[in-house]
Amino acid sequence: MTGPTTAPRTTAPRGGGGAGWVRIRLRAAPLATLLSAVLVLVTVLLATALPRALDRGADRALHAYLADQGPAATSLVATARTGESREPGELPALLDSSLAALRDAVGPGFRLADSGPVYGVRAKDARAITGPGLVRPSDIAPNLGLLHLPQVASHARLVEGRWPSGGAEGTVQVVLAKGAADSIGAKVGAVLEGSSAIAAPMAVEVVGLFAPADAADDYWSDTSTACLLQACLKWDSKQEKSWWDTSALAGPEAIGRLAGWGTRATDFWRLPVDIGALRTDRLAEAGEQIASYVAGPTAAGLPLATRHADLLVSSELPKLFAAAEARRQAAAPLAAIGPAGVAGVALVVFFLAAGLTGDRREAELALLLARGGSRAGILRRLLGEGAVTVLPAAVLGAALGVLLLPTPRLAPGLLAAGAVTLAALLAFPVRAFVLLSARRAAAPRRRLVAELLVLGATAAAVAEVRRRGVAPAGAGLDPLLVAAPLLLALCGGLLLARVQPPLARLAARAAGRGRGLTGFLGLARASRGNAGGARPSVLPLVALLLAVTTGGFGSAVLASVDGARLQAARGDVGGDAHVSAPPGDELTPEFLREAGALPGVRSSLGVWTNRDASLTADGLTGTRVRAVVADPAAYAALSDAAGRGRFDPAALAGGDGGASSPLPVLISRNLTGKDAGGEFRIRFAGGVELRARPVGLVEGTPAEPASEAAVVVMPAGPVTARLPEAARPNHWFALGAVDEERLREVVRAHAPASVAERTFVRTSAAVSAKLAGDPLQHAAGRLFWTSLAAAAGFAVLSVLLTLVRAAPERAALLARLRTMGLRPRQGVVLVLTESLPQVLAAPLGGALTAVAAIALLGPSVDLSTLVGASVPAGLGLGLRPVLVQALGLAGLVAAAVLAEAAVNGRRQITTELRAGDRR
Repeated sequence: MTGPTTAPRTTAPRGGGGAGWVRIRLRAAPLATLLSAVLVLVTVLLATALPRALDRGADRALHAYLADQGPAATSLVATARTGESREPGELPALLDSSLAALRDAVGPGFRLADSGPVYGVRAKDARAITGPGLVRPSDIAPNLGLLHLPQVASHARLVEGRWPSGGAEGTVQVVLAKGAADSIGAKVGAVLEGSSAIAAPMAVEVVGLFAPADAADDYWSDTSTACLLQACLKWDSKQEKSWWDTSALAGPEAIGRLAGWGTRATDFWRLPVDIGALRTDRLAEAGEQIASYVAGPTAAGLPLATRHADLLVSSELPKLFAAAEARRQAAAPLAAIGPAGVAGVALVVFFLAAGLTGDRREAELALLLARGGSRAGILRRLLGEGAVTVLPAAVLGAALGVLLLPTPRLAPGLLAAGAVTLAALLAFPVRAFVLLSARRAAAPRRRLVAELLVLGATAAAVAEVRRRGVAPAGAGLDPLLVAAPLLLALCGGLLLARVQPPLARLAARAAGRGRGLTGFLGLARASRGNAGGARPSVLPLVALLLAVTTGGFGSAVLASVDGARLQAARGDVGGDAHVSAPPGDELTPEFLREAGALPGVRSSLGVWTNRDASLTADGLTGTRVRAVVADPAAYAALSDAAGRGRFDPAALAGGDGGASSPLPVLISRNLTGKDAGGEFRIRFAGGVELRARPVGLVEGTPAEPASEAAVVVMPAGPVTARLPEAARPNHWFALGAVDEERLREVVRAHAPASVAERTFVRTSAAVSAKLAGDPLQHAAGRLFWTSLAAAAGFAVLSVLLTLVRAAPERAALLARLRTMGLRPRQGVVLVLTESLPQVLAAPLGGALTAVAAIALLGPSVDLSTLVGASVPAGLGLGLRPVLVQALGLAGLVAAAVLAEAAVNGRRQITTELRAGDRR
């Protein structure tokens, strides 16, 4: 026979102290403890990971931006005049010692790249060379510059001959790149005479040919080695003549003679900076070190260290650093909206979890206080109890965040993890403190005051953002732009909490007129709150509205970025596709016909342009203009789609009045005032002159992307009748989804190879894809979608916590109703009717709040950084991104409610109804 059952102790054991209390509490509710630990683990992991993901994205964007600028722009470049007073044998050693001094002066804020420096000596000027077999386009001799590169043998291989040495007096031995030698017609063993009007005659002897080991190596990308591997064909547009330009390499013994070849010689050193080692958070420090190296204390000591009194150091890096930081700061407010939304929803979840625990343990806390426990002592016990659960989970979550997303900077992630840990640790003790405090009758009044304060803060934030706009680039993160959508969501949640119960009462009255009581009972309970009618829960509404509002606002930002990027690409291309014939050529009718029939082409037109026309008026000198001749209706549609130079095609009508009547034309704004008496004349090559009268202004035009160009748009019909040349288009534009590769195939099929290579082909899809390739944009997009998924998960969790909070009272009610004949299916309907009005109204309210946020804050958002091109400020008010977020979250919440209803609606009566149960 067993003895009487001992009731569990409700005070801390006298001998066990805090450890005994914690053991008893953890054993009393193991499942709740485990779930709390999991919640803390996930939240701390996200809090640690999001700042680290932001850092990684910023670093990748910085490295990609600097890499796009090329090795020359991301290097330190030092130059000095070659020491003519020194002995020739000293010059090679001086180059090496100066390089060592330049390397030693590199500061701790940055380091040099492993690819190594490019240095040597170059002659200032090139000489025209003559010799047997040289190629002379336009009967102009090739130009040859001379260089000495000490490390060339480690980056190239000999194809023929040998490396150069000194050579005889008046002759410099050189090696040429194989490709350059083939272009200019130079052979090994050839002696080429260099002519100069201001220097003594000199010659070069070609003793070898070389080829680069890797033509893509940064060693060959230096501007000092331009036209070295391949000869450059130069073109003089005024004289319409061309010639070859290249460089040759001399040996170390010939350094002293380079000044005689080019009137002066310059030593140069290009030190590439390791951009992969740069960090965004230390960019200012690296910029200060480089500025000191270029024109600061470090630079002041370099002339003495290198033994070059006239040493000059330059670099584009300080300017590039400033531009990269401006890009990052411009994107920071938009990138922070998603994490801020997650933080708000997670905080609501902690409050709900604390409320659920407080409801479960309210009687226990009151009993402890009644038995003589002090509030401070109880709170200390609760803190110790929470620390055992929260701290290990927080440490594990922070460690996982650090390991999964490695980045050098620890502080932001750990600070965020610490803030979440503190919130999780204090949430229930604060709730317990409220429960243990004396009740106040003025709670409704305090709630009203708090809601008015939130409304006032929201109105002030929105008004300030609309008044001043987003903080300019360089000003850092704009807290108002980040906080304003969250404040709007909070206001929406508070308003919905006020509006929903009256609406539910109206619905309950309508349902009460029907035959069934299930719907009426569920709606009546929904109008009083989910926890038995005691108090409606505002927090789940706030969580859902925060998730939908931030998701909808962020989705609108990304959708606007895509739309603005496509529009910017169209404006740059002049439509969705553009083909331009080389100067002096035209597009054949067969090409126009076949290109217009390509899949995806909605409309196309040929345009004739002339960049050598001149505009003259009586008493005024001629002004060079770019004439654009096109069909007015088709060209107006193209201009409207491209967003450049929109006009009314009816303005160009009425130009068929005869050969002597003036043509109606549109002019760019920079041509206003050039007419005399409302008319002017447009002169073309060959002496053709047309009278014209301006009928309107255009802000740019698709055929001439340069906004500063002086443009005259003319109607095709009257112009081609007087100028037959204009009937042969040299440009083709199209709208639609045009495949660029297929378009190039059509170009190659209808043009000789030499013409097809010089034909200009572009599509808006390719330009848009290039703009979208910016890692800064990818990082912002990934961060947003990750934040959105986390916010949605927390929002669903808030609904589940609310359902769990109300589950005991609801289960007891259902059991009692079952004794009165309620069927299990009706129990499920009752739970759904009670829960769904709140959880389905929240996504709808969130969608409306998101639309309001876009309408109120959208005009102040500048998307240029995320687009990759300069675009007008403002967000597009597209409903689709907002509805997708709202409906998606509504589906998740409805599924959670349905699952909970299926479980609670079918519980057995005996499980819920027990003697003495007061639920």
